[in-house]
Amino acid sequence: MRSETPSASSDDTAPGDGLVRAGAIVFIIGAVATLVTVAPLFLGTDPFPPVAYAVCMLMGVGFLVAGAGVLRSIAAQRRQARRAAAPGH
Repeated sequence: MRSETPSASSDDTAPGDGLVRAGAIVFIIGAVATLVTVAPLFLGTDPFPPVAYAVCMLMGVGFLVAGAGVLRSIAAQRRQARRAAAPGH
């Protein structure tokens, strides 16, 4: 009987991966909203209401969420490296 040890594969998700994905989606929504709200300036039409400009702030929020995911992933990798380097392993 063969014993299987857990190993990292491309299907494994690290801590923070979900935050990075969610941050990317929120960033893209904010970027599209930014393009849409800037378009009337170039097309000479009436500008959108202030609520539309508030949606543009999602771009920054998405960037921060993705950054938090990256930091969480870094912290998890450091903990894993410390455990692997600890005496007795």
